[in-house]
Amino acid sequence: MRGDLMDDGRREDPGTRLGSWKSLIPLSAAAAAALFVGGSVDVVHRHQRAAEKEHEAKPAAKAERTDPRFVVGISAAGTALLVRDVHTGAGAGLPIAPPQGRRFHRVAAAKDGSFVVASYGDRKVTFQRLHLGEDGRPQDLKDIPKAVVPGVSTIWSDIAVVGDNLAYVTYKGKRGRVDVVSLTDGTRKTWATKAPGRVGSLSWSGATLSFVWTPVGSAKHQLRTIDTSGAAGDLKLSKAAMTLPKGSTNAVLTRDGKTVVAGILAKSQLTVQTFTLTGKPAKVLWRQKVTGPLTGLDAAHSGGAVMATAGDLYTNGVPAIPGKDLADAAW
Repeated sequence: MRGDLMDDGRREDPGTRLGSWKSLIPLSAAAAAALFVGGSVDVVHRHQRAAEKEHEAKPAAKAERTDPRFVVGISAAGTALLVRDVHTGAGAGLPIAPPQGRRFHRVAAAKDGSFVVASYGDRKVTFQRLHLGEDGRPQDLKDIPKAVVPGVSTIWSDIAVVGDNLAYVTYKGKRGRVDVVSLTDGTRKTWATKAPGRVGSLSWSGATLSFVWTPVGSAKHQLRTIDTSGAAGDLKLSKAAMTLPKGSTNAVLTRDGKTVVAGILAKSQLTVQTFTLTGKPAKVLWRQKVTGPLTGLDAAHSGGAVMATAGDLYTNGVPAIPGKDLADAAW
């Protein structure tokens, strides 16, 4: 198929074209004492080694405890928020209904342990914050009054939260628009594209927002980044990071921005793997058999764990969490 001609006469790969995308993305005393006490020192050394092992084990245990305990999901119809235990899949508390006249569409976890929920109605997206108790039961759902995104929220829409900033994707037909909104004062920056395609798999690393661009009719998926501290405008201002490998539709940046985490699906087996920013394969984090297509990756704010949505919800070291009845989920 013929590529579209670029301004400088070169032809652009139509598989990843987005409008007019630009190129990608004191010892002696101790010794004397040892001679005097002999075997006593060996006992001391054994105690020291045991203490060192205990000290080394504590950070690992602490890191394990920082992994999220609960998942917040949105029912398929958008009529309820549901909380489930990560380790058992059991529900926690009663379902929470959306504001009157609206439906829940997307949810994202915040670093403080709360969840920001997007609800849609009357051609605008508003946001609420959900707090959970220690046992996972919902405590309250409060409006974030100044944060509003005009436009149409669809099944292609996505959300990501970092600090005071929220990113949300709306659509005009099949053309995506990314809004970055301050949760405090509602100020907003917008990036849009005239090219039809999906803007998904949002993730944050500082002020850098990453997304996966999939042109309509293409099997190629490309991870791109926006410096949200810069000027807003056309999505072609974003930079290409990498083209996802075969079988991968979703990828996110790690919180430090140094690594890409992608999910690769082949014959019902999902591999969650890290890549360098140049697209070189690195470490396989885990593999599991899954019950559906990969539709989302969610990196925890702490602990380094990644949850994948692929029919049910999956993460390393625990049984699958029921998720087929959910339109979106976060932890």
